[in-house]
Amino acid sequence: MSFVRINGVLLHYGLAGPPAAPVIVFANSLGTDLRIWDGVVDQLATRYRMVTYDKRGHGLSDAPPGDYTLDDHVADLAGLLDHLGIVRAALCGVSIGGLIAQGFALRYPTRADRLVLCDTAAKFGDATLWNGRIAAIEQGGMAAIADAVMERWFSPGFFALQPDMLAGCRNLFLRSDAAGYRSTCATLRDADLTARVRDIVCPALVIAGSADKSTPVDLVRSLAEAVPGARFEVIDGAGHIPSIEQPETLAGLIANFLEEARHG
Repeated sequence: MSFVRINGVLLHYGLAGPPAAPVIVFANSLGTDLRIWDGVVDQLATRYRMVTYDKRGHGLSDAPPGDYTLDDHVADLAGLLDHLGIVRAALCGVSIGGLIAQGFALRYPTRADRLVLCDTAAKFGDATLWNGRIAAIEQGGMAAIADAVMERWFSPGFFALQPDMLAGCRNLFLRSDAAGYRSTCATLRDADLTARVRDIVCPALVIAGSADKSTPVDLVRSLAEAVPGARFEVIDGAGHIPSIEQPETLAGLIANFLEEARHG
């Protein structure tokens, strides 16, 4: 385990792969931690230097009080990369992790080499949705929404064929810091990059799971259409977190996209 204090917040991070290899940074979704990328990291371990981390409010990182802004998350990521001596990297994010990647690419266009944006959007829902979720957790804790979240995250096939993995993911969600989760819900409530994503200048691959009920295919496709030159792919049968359901497929899409940059 590795830790560093960035902007007064203790961040937990991991490193894998050859030190001199091209760098990929992975940003996780709401209510998860860096372990959701394990299957993808295993697939790419010989070819890339990979950074995973728990964003503030998640995993083993600090959960400071108060609402978090997208700028907070972007500044944390920039500080982590500075600490690691990484000037430029490909960014791969899922859900809010994809929103953080978008925000980073807009704030630091020379540092974002390529983007892989999984099951994400420029704007997630509205204030009513997120305030309702915050209130539900305040009243009943993470258990109050756990089953509904699992239904939105995972495909019917995952429910049927991987019940133990599903149970483990539910445990991961239940053990998330409730205050940190609520503070990050505020990020999703308040952030809107709809008018700005057309200013992203680096190549982007946008990926949707065909069975995603959290960010449906059409919503993810709209992001791909807004980002100049972005490529759009659908992973058949995957839900909201393809790194858990189909890590080999996701890793293949990532590798092909990044290899084009190296040899194109």
